[in-house]
Amino acid sequence: MPTPVHYIPILTTVLALAFAVVLFRRYCERARPHLLWWGIGMLTYAAGTITESLTTLTGWHAGIFRAWYITGALLGGAPLAQGTVYLLLSKRTADRLTVLLVSAVVAGSICVLLSPLDYGLVEAHRLSGKVLVWRWVRYFSPFINLYALMFLVGGAILSAVRYASRRETRHRVLANIAIATGGILPGIGGTFTRFGHVEVLYVTEFLGLLLIALGYRLSVGPANSGSTVTPAAA
Repeated sequence: MPTPVHYIPILTTVLALAFAVVLFRRYCERARPHLLWWGIGMLTYAAGTITESLTTLTGWHAGIFRAWYITGALLGGAPLAQGTVYLLLSKRTADRLTVLLVSAVVAGSICVLLSPLDYGLVEAHRLSGKVLVWRWVRYFSPFINLYALMFLVGGAILSAVRYASRRETRHRVLANIAIATGGILPGIGGTFTRFGHVEVLYVTEFLGLLLIALGYRLSVGPANSGSTVTPAAA
């Protein structure tokens, strides 16, 4: 039976969709590639938590499980990280990394769609990659998630260090710390999921998104609206 924790993804989905609207509006104002990728990242974030919500409300379904694995385990924070790539690196380098990232996600997604499922391991209201018969498919996600961690979290930490030396940008230190912490939390939850504790992921996804949204707000609030765009700002 579902517990209260299993309903947390519903709240996460609502928050992610609302945040996506904010980011796409910002993109319409500035038309910068990092904003587009961040907006896409929020949509994929919401897509992943929608599948978790549906599993809680309607029970386990093969199609929903495969969609969850692709949008959550494979994509995860990768689109958000790609936004930071476009913000920190040259467009030429960012475009090349985009090709590599998209290729890895597409290859992993095809394998997830083709893999047989072990229905004997299915739990009515819980999602886990252990039902994939082709167990090697699960090795795609650590590499993609490491990429996301390196740029999303690493980029935020680098920015926090840079802004710490200037008094007028101290607020951005807090913003980037919030984003870095928010980027780490779903990864921690994903690790627990690999050991069958998917409920930890539900909690860390919600808390992580709250911190990322807080970091964004800190960097583009009314007091900072005239500041230069940074990894924590839009």
